Amino acid sequence: MTTAHPVDRAPLRVAAAQVTAVPGDLAGNARMAAECIAEAAARGVHLVVFPELSLCGYDVGLLRDDIARCAVEPDGEPLEVVAEACRTHRVVAVVGGCLRRAGGWVIGALVLGADGGLAAGYDKRHLDRDEREFFVPGHADTLVEVRGWRLGLGICYDSSFPEHARALALAGADAYLCPSAFQTGDSDHRRGVYFPARALENTCYVVFANFAGSHGSWEFAGRSAVYAPDGRVLADAGRGPGLAVADLDDAVLRRHRDALRMLADRAAPAPPPAAVPVRAG
Repeated sequence: MTTAHPVDRAPLRVAAAQVTAVPGDLAGNARMAAECIAEAAARGVHLVVFPELSLCGYDVGLLRDDIARCAVEPDGEPLEVVAEACRTHRVVAVVGGCLRRAGGWVIGALVLGADGGLAAGYDKRHLDRDEREFFVPGHADTLVEVRGWRLGLGICYDSSFPEHARALALAGADAYLCPSAFQTGDSDHRRGVYFPARALENTCYVVFANFAGSHGSWEFAGRSAVYAPDGRVLADAGRGPGLAVADLDDAVLRRHRDALRMLADRAAPAPPPAAVPVRAG
């Protein structure tokens, strides 16, 4: 595991932006993201995380019928609108959209620096059954550093796989950023389990950004939140549009990692076990 930074980093104020996007309206969604960035900056935020496919919306019908309409181009006007907001307000943003790759379309997260530059990207590695109709999986993880804080990226279904966040934590991540699109019902139940668990088991902060409202036939659950390294909720956006804002604090991170030793105390991998027959009946 990568050793931690010395405890001399200033707190990093983060926001999970809970928005209602308009499917296919990249220009309008970009303007909405820019307004969120301005609001977050007024609250002293350094980093804003938006939901999965935030620039194009998550509408399965639209993706099936016209995925090209949802394409985010690195030099396109919608992304430039967000980049200009980052430059103006000196805020880092994580936004999402459909991206073209050599092997097909991916669900991407793009990290825009406070200078508006495209600093990094991440392609969702774990795709659910619906997504495999339209997308191909990514094959690499992404870790970025903002003001000395190391932040690992996941997208929605990635959070269902504990090993994904764990690998990032072992690589030195202080926080797991997870743009998402969790719906009401059973999906919302899983949302309430995954993110506090990922925070606690990896003793890292988690920033979870979800949609509010509906896209097509899907009703989204909201509840964007920032979780502490012990799994407790630090900020929750509720069900409607808004921001969940909290500080990542070095002293808090160190205290939890001193008390909760799962990363340091994990056992070496064991060989796969053979089944032992047990007499029954």
